[in-house]
Amino acid sequence: MKSLRIPVADVMTRDLLIVQPSDHLDKVRDIFAVNNIHHIPVVDAQGMLAGILSKADFNRVSHVLTILDPVQYKEYNDALYRTTTAGDIMTRQVATVSPGDSLRIVAEIFRENLFHAVPVLDHGILVGLITTHDLITYCCTELSAIE
Repeated sequence: MKSLRIPVADVMTRDLLIVQPSDHLDKVRDIFAVNNIHHIPVVDAQGMLAGILSKADFNRVSHVLTILDPVQYKEYNDALYRTTTAGDIMTRQVATVSPGDSLRIVAEIFRENLFHAVPVLDHGILVGLITTHDLITYCCTELSAIE
């Protein structure tokens, strides 16, 4: 597909919600609860990528205590969210791309791996995020233009 040669910068999401490694999970919970997103980049004070948190990562931690009754479950989870940080549960080894990389590279990363978001770094600084949703939306737009 010829259109997969375009640069990641043309399709990536630039307006990102981020957290720092020291932010507690109550902040992460609130971001996921209010926004229709599935990944939160974790960056240090200089904007350097430290890791990424997926909604699945967060849910795994949240559902550890589901064997308890609902009241105890909520109390324990609230305590867990106040004491556990994003840095404690984030994925540290993250595949990344640069803004000038082609969508083909991103498509290959998604095809060969089990994740659905790739941070976009420019000289180590987080400048965007490209997801499977972004790629599918772009491809559908391109296909509609051909018809």
